Amino acid sequence: MGKNTLTLTIVANMTANYSEGLGNISSVQKIYKDRNVYAIRSRESLKNAIMIQSGMYKDLETEGKKEDTKGKVVTQKKVDENLNATNCRALEGGYMNTKESTYVRNSSFYLTDAISTESFINETRFHNNLYLATNYANTHTDKNGKNLNVQKDAGEVGLMPYQYEYEKSLKVYSLTIDLEKIGKDPNFPDKEADNNEKFERVKSLLEAVENLSLVVKGNLDNAEPVFAIGGLSLRKTHYFENVVRVEQGTLVLGEALKEKKEDGFNCALLKGDIFTNEVEIIKELQPISMREFFKSLIEDVKNYYGV
Repeated sequence: MGKNTLTLTIVANMTANYSEGLGNISSVQKIYKDRNVYAIRSRESLKNAIMIQSGMYKDLETEGKKEDTKGKVVTQKKVDENLNATNCRALEGGYMNTKESTYVRNSSFYLTDAISTESFINETRFHNNLYLATNYANTHTDKNGKNLNVQKDAGEVGLMPYQYEYEKSLKVYSLTIDLEKIGKDPNFPDKEADNNEKFERVKSLLEAVENLSLVVKGNLDNAEPVFAIGGLSLRKTHYFENVVRVEQGTLVLGEALKEKKEDGFNCALLKGDIFTNEVEIIKELQPISMREFFKSLIEDVKNYYGV
């Protein structure tokens, strides 16, 4: 059995995304583990960002299906005999369409949540639209013709205070791509993308991860990897998920991590004292540059598909 899976585990300095808010307060998504609370960027948020930045969603087509007599519409990815995962990149990330026949295809690549390496400390930011409200107050009057006052007439001028939690920290996530599944659709087994198209799809995903940018609450977030490890694998799983840990800014260099790396994998480090033990990382793991790492992965995928 050949190596037909590409697996990566990545450390990146990124923001958390948001869950449901309460009133005008927005809260970041969190999980509870090891008796502590940790902020996360959910795998759904990561996947959406990667699909958009890679350009995989450029050929996305959607359609609606009425769910009840009230006319409620459920939006779905459009799928049919002429538009499916074999010829539409947007469907590579999986779909379910129930408009006429029921079509289901799982994603060919899998992500974990990006979980913070430090327990969550609440940092709430307070904001308002004071400038806009003041501008409105200065150019409008009340029903009696009197000038509006931002403090006294807050409702009339539209003054709207709000607050949200903010969190940015080193987070760890894993990505695994099933190379055998790329460009195929079990609902339409007589069709298949050619190998060059399969390669281009995987390449675009890897390039998006290498240069990942996120936007949340108006903040532009450079979420590029600062440490990455992985490569082609025999196992269809997040191979390094359980051995990449960061504690108080230090990348833990456990024996399991070093042993797994020696099983035909590479790692990369973005130098600049992001980790407190950078010198030790270089000595023990001998990482290559991030650019060289992703270039090597893309070459491996190219060779796998024979293009």
